[in-house]
Amino acid sequence: MVVIVGFGLSRIAVKNIDIVKEPGGALANISGNGPKSTLAGISCDNYNSRPFAVMISSDKEARPLSGISEADWVFEMPVVDIGFTRMMAVYQCGRPPEIGSVRSSRLDFVPLALGIDAIYAHFGGEKEALARLNSKIIDNIDGLKYDEIYYYRKKGIPKPHNSFTDFDLLNKVSKELGYNLTDSVISYLHDADSKNQGNVSPQPIFNEDFRVVWEYHQDTNTYFRTRSGSPEMDKNNGKQVSASNVIIMKTTWSPINKDYIRIKTIGSGGLLVYKNGAVISGTWEKKDDKAKLTFYDQNHKEILLAPGITWIEIDAH
Repeated sequence: MVVIVGFGLSRIAVKNIDIVKEPGGALANISGNGPKSTLAGISCDNYNSRPFAVMISSDKEARPLSGISEADWVFEMPVVDIGFTRMMAVYQCGRPPEIGSVRSSRLDFVPLALGIDAIYAHFGGEKEALARLNSKIIDNIDGLKYDEIYYYRKKGIPKPHNSFTDFDLLNKVSKELGYNLTDSVISYLHDADSKNQGNVSPQPIFNEDFRVVWEYHQDTNTYFRTRSGSPEMDKNNGKQVSASNVIIMKTTWSPINKDYIRIKTIGSGGLLVYKNGAVISGTWEKKDDKAKLTFYDQNHKEILLAPGITWIEIDAH
């Protein structure tokens, strides 16, 4: 059932920023015809490539991020109890020339990467996460092991926000480690034809300096992202981050210690899927570490996504 709720958010004016807006996000290597990626639902050169899931900083010091507008999917969730967030950008069709800043792993992201059979790229991580990653639970590329080899440091950016990588490096190390780079097992359903169905934008999410607003634009049938009151820009191309789908996953968190919290990303919870200017309410389900993360409507029917970029905002309370 599609429910039209909420309100249109006012556009936020920002001086001296050239905002480029395009429908459906900015995925690279897109072709009009041919086989489609089941992650993004579009035809592209890399439609059957195994995706890379790259941990990306969300801190103010790292903005603007490089390559964030070309991720097919992005997961974002809080990683401390005061609301600071971190992202995991997933690339299959998208192939930006640079990705970063690359940051450390958090254990709650690993099941999400496993569920799409991604190669997981990160720079270190919390103790428990590293223990599981070193046990080879998932094919991963750790910047602690490959600093200045397959990750590089950029001058003028303070540590730990100065680590970056690219697909030449990620593909090279993956081949050396014997990781499979083809035959994706992702299976998500998409609308054959997406059209505007309303003018609904998601409510703001996250706290203070990490507050995110997604604003729906009818002219492009796309949601545009602002953070901390400013457009979320991609340093690579000067474009504002946009998405065809914005998914709000409702879940819970519990404290681990003074530095970390644990977010529930296995199990089930409430769900809001924003696409085509409308919102579908339902549930998310993920049975175990390796199971697919599935989005269901109120009749427990899998929700078809709009072709293009998807952002999954994990709202934990």
